[in-house]
Amino acid sequence: MAKLYFHYSTMNAGKSTVLLQAAHNYRERGMVPYLMTAQFDHRAGDGRIASRIGIGVTADTFSTGEDLFAKIDARKAQGPVACIFIDEAQFLSEDQVWQLARAVDDLKVPIMCYGLRVDFRGKLFPGSATLLALADEMREVRTICHCGKKATMVVRQDADGRAMRDGAQVQIGGNETYVSLCRRHWRKAMQG
Repeated sequence: MAKLYFHYSTMNAGKSTVLLQAAHNYRERGMVPYLMTAQFDHRAGDGRIASRIGIGVTADTFSTGEDLFAKIDARKAQGPVACIFIDEAQFLSEDQVWQLARAVDDLKVPIMCYGLRVDFRGKLFPGSATLLALADEMREVRTICHCGKKATMVVRQDADGRAMRDGAQVQIGGNETYVSLCRRHWRKAMQG
């Protein structure tokens, strides 16, 4: 039975690594996965999902406003798809998450979304909020704060390493920009 899954966490928890391993498991068993990532995230290169541990694969991309039900339907018309994997799912729009849910229900294909739950201000991303509402199953990919507690928040740092309190919700970056923290240390960092 096809389901919509949401694997969420903070930055640097290994979401892409988990996605790549799961897609590999499908390939290893002779099944075809279909991988997508956000078009504007070029950290690993255009149309590429990569992990900080050095593994990566080529993927299709999705853009803002694109109809993902139509995209998945067109891809399925080209040949079998055992599972769909979506990286950077926080960048999906509310409409796109509904399109994914429709693809699960009507096209009967499982879809596994991987993304951040909250931004650096502690606010839900629109895609993540809708996935939290619609997903059949949710799984937290865990990482730890420097104190050893589970990290549930992330801070965006400026060039001097100070926590930023304002700015656009979306700013592509990695370890040089974002630090995952437990809620207590996030509050402390945000208070300055």
